Parts: sequence; structure tokens; C-alpha cells
Amino acid sequence: MESDTAVRRIKASGAPRYAALDGQAARCEDNGCSGEPKRKPEVRLLLLQEGLAAALLSGFVLLLWGVVHLSLQQLVIGEPSGDFNAGRARRHLEQITSVGPRPAGSQENEVLTVGYLLGQIEDIRTRTAAGPHQLTVDVQRPTGSFSIDFLGGFTSFYDRVTNVAVRLEPKGGAQHLMLANCHFDTVANSPGASDDAVSCAVMLEVLHALANQSTPLHHGVVFLFNGAEENILQASHGFITQHSWAKQVRAFINLEAAGVGGKEVVFQTGPENPWLVQAYVHAAKHPFASVVGQEVFQSGVIPSDTDFRIYRDFGNIPGIDLAFIENGFIYHTKYDTADRILTDSIQRAGDNILAVLKHLATSEKLADSSQYRHGNMVFFDLLGVIAVAYPARVGTILNYIVATATFLYLAKKASLPGNRGGRYVRDLACAMGVALLAWFVTLLSVLIVALLITLLGRSMFWYTHFYAAICLYGAAATGKLILIHTLAKNFYYGGVRLVELGDLYFDGSLLLWCCGLVWLTQRGLSSAYVPMLMVVFPLATRLLLTKEFKNRGASLKYSGLYLLGLALPYVHFMFLIWVVFEIFTPIMGRSGTEIPPEVVMASLVTLAIIFLSSYFLHFIYLVRSTKWILTALGSVFVVMVLLLSAGLFFPYSGNPNSPRPKRIFLQHTTRTFHNLQGQVESKDSGIWINSFDFTAVQHITPIIPEINDSIRTRCREDRPFCGYPWFLPVKFLSRKNWYLPAPQVHPASPVAFSLLSREETSWGTVKMTFSVKGPNHMSLYLMPHRGASLSSWSLGDGTPQFDLNGEYFVFYSHGLDAPTWTFWFEIQPPAEPDPAGPEGMISVAISTHYFFGEDRRTPQLEEILPKFPIWAFPSSWVSTYDMYQY
Repeated sequence: MESDTAVRRIKASGAPRYAALDGQAARCEDNGCSGEPKRKPEVRLLLLQEGLAAALLSGFVLLLWGVVHLSLQQLVIGEPSGDFNAGRARRHLEQITSVGPRPAGSQENEVLTVGYLLGQIEDIRTRTAAGPHQLTVDVQRPTGSFSIDFLGGFTSFYDRVTNVAVRLEPKGGAQHLMLANCHFDTVANSPGASDDAVSCAVMLEVLHALANQSTPLHHGVVFLFNGAEENILQASHGFITQHSWAKQVRAFINLEAAGVGGKEVVFQTGPENPWLVQAYVHAAKHPFASVVGQEVFQSGVIPSDTDFRIYRDFGNIPGIDLAFIENGFIYHTKYDTADRILTDSIQRAGDNILAVLKHLATSEKLADSSQYRHGNMVFFDLLGVIAVAYPARVGTILNYIVATATFLYLAKKASLPGNRGGRYVRDLACAMGVALLAWFVTLLSVLIVALLITLLGRSMFWYTHFYAAICLYGAAATGKLILIHTLAKNFYYGGVRLVELGDLYFDGSLLLWCCGLVWLTQRGLSSAYVPMLMVVFPLATRLLLTKEFKNRGASLKYSGLYLLGLALPYVHFMFLIWVVFEIFTPIMGRSGTEIPPEVVMASLVTLAIIFLSSYFLHFIYLVRSTKWILTALGSVFVVMVLLLSAGLFFPYSGNPNSPRPKRIFLQHTTRTFHNLQGQVESKDSGIWINSFDFTAVQHITPIIPEINDSIRTRCREDRPFCGYPWFLPVKFLSRKNWYLPAPQVHPASPVAFSLLSREETSWGTVKMTFSVKGPNHMSLYLMPHRGASLSSWSLGDGTPQFDLNGEYFVFYSHGLDAPTWTFWFEIQPPAEPDPAGPEGMISVAISTHYFFGEDRRTPQLEEILPKFPIWAFPSSWVSTYDMYQY
């Protein structure tokens, strides 16, 4: 340890509190002087040695990071109760996924999986017939339409999609129902073990366990196995708006996935109805929940949605949304297989769902939930061991109490004799200014590094090598922060005592967190509990250690106890950081070609460093020097830049144990464009290629030379959705795509599209009625020409909405044996034709998508797919695009 020998007061005015003595005389430190220094023993306030400070802080962070990861690996805490049989649920999972991908409308989804579910449900019904419960099964095939503001907004139409609904209730019947929802359909390119077969397997076993109870439930439970969630939430809409049981549903639990395996996290609840969160906290065997996740998800930052939205918005019922979030790299890929889901993941999910459903199905609050609906909850868990939940109004009071205590603490310091006249307030404001300036300069500097990495063509190097991003951006951010504060310490503050500076910068960090606490609380965000923890624990620790710090300075005892006091809020904050990276790192692999991933990753790493370092600024001013720390960080940064420049960190991996695939979409399509007279104006065919990450085809072209920028497409603004067969309205996410010429496609069941009638209404509009007969998945695009506008249609609630830059997108799907789709719209003609635009009032385009069966493949697709490297995951299907003008 070293001692603090600097004596200058911060911006001293008037008589100094500390005076230098001649020769070897003792110094008066924070313990005070009586004016007779010879009668007092010499007391020197200790400073930390540079190496010890670095070891303490890095050890503290690494220890807590290890604790976070250890907690994540502990899927089941304690012994299972035995009520839920994970082995039997795993057999259900393996059986459901054995048929392969199950897109809505396919035989695998509509016949094989439905048949298996009905067989298992019938077996449960037969075995429990003598018990106190009765079990009713209904296979629903609804038809409907709705609009949703997801992916920019579009309208959905579904016809005869499949729901398997099971009602479990006491033999005397039940007036109130609890709903549990999963979906058994998948995207066309994945066996969907985690999304969402495992949830359906869990629900089958939970149904088995509840049906076998000897004590009857007070309320009924509906187990909904829905067969069209991947069709953008269609089947859940069909149930909640059309099924006769829906009116009796009082609350729901939705089981979803945004990753593969791990722990299922509660990331949405409500709206309001705090009793649901209380039920989960009380009943769940292995709690894992975060109100932070709820507020982030509902902000729209994450490009995803679940059936929770449908039940909330169209059913007006509250619920709980759970999802697996780990390993999102293989979400919606061929790697989402049953063997990647640990049995302990199934066990913990089953224990939780069974316990919560059992609790709710015997709760008096379910019968009249309207009495308990008002108010929100603050909820979070501590390393999956315990869950904490309290009403948001209590959280508001608690937050303001903590903020008040902080301001009183600072006010008391400002009122001390040596701090009067506003001196302390000025010093504190200056320290906060230095801290904020350091944050801004650090973030700006790291973003410049991210831009250089992008220009070098090394984007997404961290996709497979996550800790390489920590080494590069983390070293840059940490080094910049330390450098700025070191410069401030040495040049701005000059000879001011370092112990006093350390004390001041602790207060500055505390005040910044307190300001964040007040701001979030005023905005009504439950996530304000995070800065509350980051204020109350450091403040309490500081108060307890005041005497130690005053008498001895930055002693080893003080430093260790200080870090110990930070442990709980820091370990929880580091868990939240893990969640952020666990979600957003994989998302960068499917977020399109327009979002620069280096900017996102560099920002996330830098913000994590800034927040974590807030209370470590204290230590920067308690060490005599930081030159070796800066040298080490600079060396790590330089080495990482050299390794990146040499191309040693390839973004993707085909390792079967830990795949990080690049997603490529290929559609062999034929496009036909008709003029106003109905004649074919142009026609072409090709393989339309989309890459859904920022690197586009940068790494594909050297392996498949024919896919290069010479065949890159351009958006035709005069054609609906650029003239290409978008399956979803995501053209704003992927503006870079390629079109490789190929022979025309000839599906066995081509689309039949026709105008049935056209009539002018008495109110000046033109009503046009169309019929469409085609495959299970189609997309309809409507683009009124300049001056024209849609006034009504037969879709959704009858009012055209979610205008995407003058275009409307309609997502269509159907199950088995669906009739011809008939729809109409009314359009207000333009007052004058646009000489520079296309002819007529409106361009109408229909695209078809053949996701399964013989029509899905062509010889050209079969030829090009094997050329892709093992680290790529190409998804392919056949599509058509037909455009008409009217």
C-alpha cells in the first residue's frame, strides 16, 4: 500500500484545511488536527498499489461473471417434486419432432402432429375417466382476419387453420377457465424442437399430471395446442375471437421460444393484474423472471412477437409470457433439434408450469380477476434462487425514499464546515461533468473503432467469438475511461489529495445513478428498481465504511468490504448484461443488411463497461498511477486489431456442437407483370437470394462466384414491394438482394387469380372483387397510384390500415381443404392521372410460396444448395409473383 501525500484542497478558497509542514513533519489528514501536530501520532491515508487495484477489480468482475454463469447452468434447484415426469415429456418431444418441419397447411402439421396429440390426449382421458375431472377435446379450424402493427404493420387472413383445444375441469363443470398455450407448427426449415414442440410436450405432461390429481381443481384449464403461430399468430386469434370457451377464459400462460433450451424466462406479464405475477412468484419452483425484459420487449426493440399480444389485444385478458432465450443462433434453423434440449430444461419448465397452473386453478382471484386488475408489478429474480415482486406503487415510494436518502447524504456533506459556500456542490458538479464527458468521449471513440472494423470488412467477427468483442471493444472502452480520469487527476486536479478525489467521485457516481433512478421512476418504468439497487447498496456500504476510510484511506480491508457491498447489485446487473448479449448477439445474425452490427455490439459493450465502472471510478483516484493498466489494455487492443486484420476471427461456424450459421434465403421464382390491358408486359425467372445479416454475400461470393454484385437487384418503386415475392413485409430490413437467372418454375398447383367484378359506387369509389386459389401461403400487395386511396376492404375490421409508404401487405394462409379466397376493396380514383407514374388506379400483386411438398424443390435449387459451405444455412422454396394494373 502507498500513502496519500498530496495536500491541495480541490479548488481551495480562503484558508486551506491542509497545510504542508517543513521537512519530515507529520501531515494533518482527514482525522483532523488540533493545531499541535507534535502531540498527535502520524496517520497516513493509504492508497492502493496499481497491481493490487487491478487484481481486486478484475477478480471481482470475473468472480461475479462466474457466479452468473454457474447460476444459469443450475437448471433445477433441489430435487424435483415427482409430479412432473420429464422423461415422458421428452418422449413426446422426440415424437413430435420426428416428422420434421411442420409448416401450417402441411400433412406433417395438420395430420401427423394433430393425430399424435389427439392420441395422447385420448389416452390421458381414458386413464383418468374414473377421477374427479372430466376432459373435453375440440379440434377447431377457424377462418378470420386481423391487422397487426408488427414489422411495420400488415393485415393477416387465415382459412381453416388448426387448433387442438383440451378442457380439463371438475366433473361438475367450471365457470372460469385458465388458458395454457403452445404451438406445434414450425417455420418451413426447422424441426422446431425448442420453438415450440418442447412447450407442447411439457403441456401434455402437465395435462397428464393435473388430470391424475385426486383433489379436483376449483376452476377449469384449457390446454390450447395451436397449429398456426408461425403464420404470425393466426391460430391464437382464431381461438380467442371465435371459440365458445374463450369467453370463460380469465387469464393465460403462453409458452414460447426465442432460443434453444436453457431456462424459460418470464419476460411479459399483464397488462396490469399484479396478482398473476404474485401467483408466479409464490408457486414457481425455479423462478426466472425480469420486468426489465418485459419493458425492453414491449418497446419494440426486439423484432419478434408472440401469442401474448393476441390474447391481450383481441381477448382483453391478462397473462404470463415465458420463453427459452439461450442459444438463439440456431433458432429457426435445422439445428433446433430435440437432442439439444437438456432434460433438466424440460423438468424445470414442467415443474414451473404445473405449479403455477395448479395455483391459479385453485385461486379465488381467477374467479373475479377484475377486482385485482389494477396496478403493475416490479418483479425480478436473484440468480434463479428466489423471486422478488412488489407493487409498482410501492416501488415508486421506495425509489423516492432512496433518492431522498441520497440527497440528504450529499446535503449533509455539503453542509460540513470545510464545504460551505457551495464549494462541495461545485466540486461535485465538476466531477459529474468529468464523468459524463468521459462517458461520451469513450462511446464516441469505441464507435470510431467499430466503423474502422466495418470498413476493414471484419463485421460480426464476434458472432462465433463473443469474447473477442469484449477484448477489443472492452479494452478500448476501459482504457479510454481510465485514461481520461488519469489525465483529469494529474493535470486538472494537480496536487489535490487522491483520497479526497476518490471520495468525491464516489459521490458523483452515486448522484448519477440517483438521477437515473428519479428519471425512470417519473416515467413510470418498473425497471427503476435496477438503479435503486445500484444506489441503496453502495450508499449503505459507504456509510458503514466511513470510519475505516477516514482513518486509513484505501486500505485492503476497506477495498475488500467496499466490493463486498457492491456484490449483490453488481451480480444482478451482470445477469441483466448477460441477458442483453444472449438476446442481441444472435439477433444480429437475422436483423437484415441495413443495421450495422459493429455499432450495436460496440455500443452494448461500451455501455456495459460504463455502467459497471461507475463505482470503480472511486479506485482510479485511489491509485498513485495507472500506467501499467493502460499499457496492458492498450496491448490487448493492439493485438486484437492485428488479429482481426489478419482475418483470424471468422464470423460463422459449422461446428455441429456449437453452430453459428449464416442465414441465406433462396426463392426460385417466376415473375410476371401485366399492363393495364391485362397483357403480359414482361416476364422473367431466377433464384432470388436474400442474406439476413450485414455481411450480405461477402463470404459467399468466393465460394459460389456466380452470386456476386453483378446480379444485385434494384428496387422498382413503381412495383408493389419492389416487384419481388416478399413472404413478410421486411424489405426495409434487407435492401441488398441478388437475382440469379434461372429457368421458369412450374408448380403443380399454380395460382389462379382473377377479377370477379368491378363496379362504381354512388359515393364515387370503385369496388373491385377478386378470387384467389393457390398454395397454403400467399402474400397480397396493394399499391394505390398517386392520388388514389383505399377507403374500405373485406379484410380486418374493414378499414385499410398500416400503410407502408403507399403499400399494403396482406399475409394469407390456409389449412387443409380451404375454399377459394374471395376478397374486395374500394378505391377512390385519383382526380387526375399521374403522367410520370404507372397507368391506372392501383397495382395489385399476388405472390405464392411453396414451402413443402414436391413443389418446394427445383433442379436449379438442388444444384446450388450443395455449393454453400457448412457454416451457411440456406433456406429455399419456390415462389411466384404476378402483378396486375387496374
